Amino acid sequence: MASAPRSETPTAIPALSPARPVIWPPRVHKTLSNGLEVVLVESHTIPKFTGELFFRSGNAVAAAKAPGLADMTATVARTGTARRTSREIEEDLRRMGSDLSSGAGADTSVISFAGLVDSSNDLLGLVSELAQQASFPEDEFERERRQLIEGLRIERTTPGFLASERLRRVLFGSHPYGTISPTEEQVTRYSVEQLKDFYRRFYRPGNALLVMVGDFAPQSMLEQIEKAFGSWSSGAVEAAPDPPLPELPGRRVYLVHLPESVQTQILIGNHAITRRHPDWLRLTLANSIYGGAFNSRLVMNIREQKGYTYSPRSGAHPLRQHGYFSIGAAVRNDVVAATLTEIFYEIDRMRSTPVGEEELDDARNYLTGVFSLGLATQDGLAGQLATSTLEKLPDDYLETYRERVLKLTSADVLDAAQNYFDSAHAQIVIVGDRAQIESQAALFGTLEVYDAQGIRI
Repeated sequence: MASAPRSETPTAIPALSPARPVIWPPRVHKTLSNGLEVVLVESHTIPKFTGELFFRSGNAVAAAKAPGLADMTATVARTGTARRTSREIEEDLRRMGSDLSSGAGADTSVISFAGLVDSSNDLLGLVSELAQQASFPEDEFERERRQLIEGLRIERTTPGFLASERLRRVLFGSHPYGTISPTEEQVTRYSVEQLKDFYRRFYRPGNALLVMVGDFAPQSMLEQIEKAFGSWSSGAVEAAPDPPLPELPGRRVYLVHLPESVQTQILIGNHAITRRHPDWLRLTLANSIYGGAFNSRLVMNIREQKGYTYSPRSGAHPLRQHGYFSIGAAVRNDVVAATLTEIFYEIDRMRSTPVGEEELDDARNYLTGVFSLGLATQDGLAGQLATSTLEKLPDDYLETYRERVLKLTSADVLDAAQNYFDSAHAQIVIVGDRAQIESQAALFGTLEVYDAQGIRI
């Protein structure tokens, strides 16, 4: 017997409750006599602490001679010190119940660590050893170099990497930001002495920032930090080069040929700004509305309505010296032109028509909500503190972030879109099978074609 149909009464979506206030824990900011900058924050939710030791030098500072050298230096520095072998480091970390990793980006190198508060003295001692007495064992260097080369070979078959590599080269040219990865040949020429030289020159206390968040009393932790790092000798550090960026006269298309690719990676970009620019929050909000959130215009258009792609996304990328804006999507080969048409349609709509109040409210609430969630963990809070300190943002930048976002208007969004969604000078990178997509790509600008090794065809 068939059941009677259920009545479907629309359910009203409840209104958002007022945002909860963020209660900021006490923050201690101090510089040791050797120049080491320290930021400490109490967080007594769990008996643990999280720390990050940053160096304000990354791959950009050595890109002209050895791209990726900072990352390789950070990786191998973790594998041994004057006192401990790689195996002893791992055993000591297990004994302490701690985690430790290292790495580098364009502008910074970092040693990240976390552990139980009871082990803080021992863990800080290990971090200090890695920062001052790394031994760079030859066998560990060779092992890491082999792994890096294998990783590079895989990247050369990955559309996302190839698109990012070409876009950065187009936007930044000979600037260090124009290189995101070394070549296999360049890694083959790496030497242990190069790593040691980078380490000696840039792993210096005056070039460093130590951020720690956890279940500790700041004064007690400062004493431990002074004991671990106080004797570290200071020294001058050179800044990364900052040559002029290339001019981008009009829209151009760069096709990276990846034979037999079953889909196409699209990546579009233009020059933008850094976090220190007064327009940064305006751009952040405009990006959220355009393509930076799951309910953004770009997602609703080419994912929900058209079904061209699963996860399109746009982003504003603030590096230390310069910034850029990008839009990315992986699509079927037959809808490349259609996807580009919709991407530029949404850009031009943002640039010409003010955002409505309801959409604006949603975006402001999204940004402030994500910000608050990011402060809920020790890792998240440490990351926010590190960013604001490294970028030399105002002392109250984090405390006033939500208030400033909520004050942004439709006019602010329109102004940001007109200034930083540069439709007329957008650089378009398309990675896929040339035979299937070249005619579509050529509709959108002067076309250049490259192979997966970056050589122009």
